[in-house]
This record gives sequence, structure tokens and C-alpha cells, in this order.
Amino acid sequence: MEILGIDVGGSGIKGYPVDTDSGEALGDRIRIPTPNPATPDAIADAIVEIAKHFSWSGPVGCALPARVKNGIVKTATNINKAFIGYDFAAELEKRLGSTVATVNDADAAGIAEMRFGAGRGRSGVVLLLTIGTGIGSALFIDGALVPNTEFGHINVEGHNGELYASDRTREKKDLSWKKWSKRFQHYLDRIEFLLGPDLIIIGGGVSKPERKEEWFKYLRTEADLVTAQTANRAGIIGAACNARDKAAALSI
Repeated sequence: MEILGIDVGGSGIKGYPVDTDSGEALGDRIRIPTPNPATPDAIADAIVEIAKHFSWSGPVGCALPARVKNGIVKTATNINKAFIGYDFAAELEKRLGSTVATVNDADAAGIAEMRFGAGRGRSGVVLLLTIGTGIGSALFIDGALVPNTEFGHINVEGHNGELYASDRTREKKDLSWKKWSKRFQHYLDRIEFLLGPDLIIIGGGVSKPERKEEWFKYLRTEADLVTAQTANRAGIIGAACNARDKAAALSI
């Protein structure tokens, strides 16, 4: 099934049509800078522009940096607070004339990894962590998503987890990769105590192969520990697959 995947980020809005059977792109990625202020209206305008670029008239999946529950946006991270309480999918459907499904961006990345990446075929408890400006999380139990988790905000060494161990914190405090890895190890220790995962997948900017070499060797976990495979395509692929799943559920 072909679905237009959209990933709304703090700096850019990216998208392309996805073959949700294979995870493959069906066109070149287009990126539009995230408007400032990133209001629902401005973000919707950018998504309409992407859809027009592909002459798209089919279903759309959209990943947002927010908690999304029953289609309603509940939080707003790196987007305008006007999103809170807003049914963004309904607004996009009105503008595009197509069915639209919205999802949290970390959950979208997790869906992509479970379908086509490091989590494929894995049962048990699987946790994806996206490490960047903050720490996003996506939790799966025997392949089923537990939506809208916020494990980036657990308490670690008396600090909010993502303020203690995110990549932005590493950059702000000018930490060496080894010193940052010690912080991230404390974070992972806390995660393992709370969840006991079987597999932990690390995504986000730190998972790029050239950066992984700097920190991965310092970490030790009881769970299998791997880096993500779908890279910066994860949000787009996962948003599209989530839209497919929602459409299938409605047709039952």
C-alpha cells in the first residue's frame, strides 16, 4: 500500500511516498524548513505543499513531536503550544481531501524499526530510544506498541533523564564522548531497572555509524543493545505504516 509519510521536526518537515510493504521510498525526499512560529496552520500549509509536490491524493501518515491520543495532540515539543488539544489529522483531511493518521514521532521511528529495522522479528520487550535534542522513546511488547511513552523524562542521578544524557546536553556541556557515555550508561541502568527490556535500539543523530564508533564501545546492558537501521527515514516510514495500520483497523 502506498502512503505519503510526513515527519514534522523542530527544524524541518520532511516527506515522501512510502511502499508500506517494503518500507522503500517511492520518490525523492522533500524537506521544508519548519515555520516560525510552528502553528498548526503554518505546519498544515507546509504539508499541503509537500503533497502537491508529489501530486498526492491518497492516504497520509504524519509524525509529530507531540503526544497524540485518539487523534488529539496533547503536548507540543518544538512546535507551537496552539497544537495542544487540536485535532490536526482532521485539519489535514479537510485540506487534502484524503484520510490522515497522526502519531508521536518517536513511536513512528519505533514502528519503522520494528517493521524494517533492528527490531524486525523480535518478540518480548523492545525499547527504541531516539537521542538528540531530547530523548524520545517507543515501547513494544511482543510487537505491539505501547503509545506515547515518555521515558526520556525518568529521574537519573537526581536529574531529568534527557537533560542529563541527551546529545544536546553533551554539546552544551562540551562533554567528551567517553564522559557522555558514562552519563548515558547511568540512564540505561535506570531504564533496565524499570523495564527489563530484551532489546534496546538506539536511534537519533548519535546512531550514525561515524558517531557510534565514539561511544557504543563504552556501554554495557543486560538487554541486547543495537543502533537503529532506518536512520533519518524512520519518522517518514513509521508515519506511513501507522496510517496503514489505522486504515486496516477501521476496515475490520
